[in-house]
Amino acid sequence: MSKISIMTDSNSGITQEEAKALGIKVLPMPFLINGQTYFENISLTQEEFYKRLEQDIDISTSQPSPEAVLDAWEELLQESDGIVHIPMSSGLSGSCQTAKMLAEEFDGRVQVVDNQRVSVTQKQSVMDALYLAEQGKNVSEIREYLEEVKFESSIYIMLDTLKYLKKGGRITPAAAALGSALRLKPVLQIQGEKLDAFSIARTKKQGVSKMLSAMENDIKERFGGMENIQNIHLLVAHTNNEEAAKDLAEEVRKRFGVEDVVTDPLSLSISCHIGSGSLAIASSVAVR
Repeated sequence: MSKISIMTDSNSGITQEEAKALGIKVLPMPFLINGQTYFENISLTQEEFYKRLEQDIDISTSQPSPEAVLDAWEELLQESDGIVHIPMSSGLSGSCQTAKMLAEEFDGRVQVVDNQRVSVTQKQSVMDALYLAEQGKNVSEIREYLEEVKFESSIYIMLDTLKYLKKGGRITPAAAALGSALRLKPVLQIQGEKLDAFSIARTKKQGVSKMLSAMENDIKERFGGMENIQNIHLLVAHTNNEEAAKDLAEEVRKRFGVEDVVTDPLSLSISCHIGSGSLAIASSVAVR
């Protein structure tokens, strides 16, 4: 059986330590902070990131350099027959398109997955790829499967602040001022490639209720119904809000009658655009 390497980027939320334990490669995403480049989970920790964010220091995301991508692939191909590379959704970053272009020179040995996933659902795609590789699937078969099921996932995120949506130009200053005055909590969704508005809540409790209901509806309408719940990965994520995330995970367990609910931080690439204090519920259908 051929040896397959799995590679992703730190948008998946997989740390370098977790990558070593899983036997995969995680390319760190670069961040520009006051003009200086930092790399996620290498020269920039979650704690340092949120400290800088609170100080209103200018932070922007970037994509890995083509050289960094090619160097990683060349290194992996010294010990494996092929690579499945799972970057962040092409709708949210140019890194996927860059990788697809670079892969054309590798005669099919590098397969770049464009399955519209980000953060915790991207991480689940990595876990699925590892499972498929263990089942003897080749790099093309793994890519094809992951792209085929790309819409079998869902994320809902409740924000604690409108500040960063305003800063990124996603809402007008007037709407942000009104929302802040009324203490509104926007709920966003990622279904496929875009981060879109989903709903508005007046309280955190109402926002959590809206997310739980939306997820239940997705399971019933898109993921095979509640009778299929044991074949659905349910995840809770947050931006610098771990205790609230643990409470939400308990609510998810009770609501859906499941034991295993993974809780992870959202990747910094998302945190950059939504700020601290958010909560998210995500799901993806298990490999069939």
